[in-house]
Amino acid sequence: MPRATTDVPEVAPRQPCPCGSGKRYKVCHGKAAARAARAATRTYVPRPFAGLASEGDLIALREFVPAATAPLTLVGEHADRTVVAATVLPMAMPALVRDDGEVWLGLQTTQAGNDVSADLAYTLLHALAAEPGASVAPGLPEGPGPRLQDLLAVDEPLTVTVHEDFDFWTEGEQDVPPEVAASVERASAAATPTQRLVSVQAAYWARVGDREHLRWVLPYEEEPLLDALARLRAAGDDALAGGKLLGTFRAHGLLVPVWDLVVGTPVDDLEDPAVEFGGRLQEALGQSAPLTGEERRARAALANRQVTIRS
Repeated sequence: MPRATTDVPEVAPRQPCPCGSGKRYKVCHGKAAARAARAATRTYVPRPFAGLASEGDLIALREFVPAATAPLTLVGEHADRTVVAATVLPMAMPALVRDDGEVWLGLQTTQAGNDVSADLAYTLLHALAAEPGASVAPGLPEGPGPRLQDLLAVDEPLTVTVHEDFDFWTEGEQDVPPEVAASVERASAAATPTQRLVSVQAAYWARVGDREHLRWVLPYEEEPLLDALARLRAAGDDALAGGKLLGTFRAHGLLVPVWDLVVGTPVDDLEDPAVEFGGRLQEALGQSAPLTGEERRARAALANRQVTIRS
């Protein structure tokens, strides 16, 4: 039986692969090793979706929203194609082409190089070139190439639809394969109940166990945002609809504050408080005076509770 990838030593490209597959190393385990080496040589892009109007929503859909879709507007030679971004696709496929030619691009994929935008653009271009009914195999670009910013209408916000389950995978399909139906059932059972606020961008309510949270991807540089959040915390103005600001996590170059909400608060009741908090935050961002001692302590507490998410 072939050994696991991590147990396979490196050998010359034309030698038999040590895993016992009977293939040459360069077309077996050497292929993955070469791909990883190429990815390692590319410059890491900490904020891959910068410049896109829906940077925050793209981060949310890639990192913590379980089931959602959003049409993408392409420019250039592919402007006439219909493309839909989805959080996850069946069997975690990077992309697929439906029978009618519509392309679905998966955002939550395990493949990850140093520039997520370039990786997704690479997958999208392969899907656009594929035949209807095809799926796209995992892969990473071998060098510099197009990014999502080169393929999409950068100023057009996404229209995000959050789904209760993953039935959208098979909607309108006939004769769904058993393995796909099973995948839908498993994914739906594990999905965290989630809703998107409509009054502000990239803010998502979620029920996690017996608690309810609001996670909001904010489009500001980290240092001034931490200063502003510290000013609000020190002044007692960091709550949202009675919910406590727990802290922040970092994802793709932006901070995501998380509020622990009062359980049972209707999502509609978060809309006005979110707008009001956004106004208070803007005022705090506009302040230039040095932080007071209490504000510095608040800032340190927020900074110490950060978690970085990097896919």
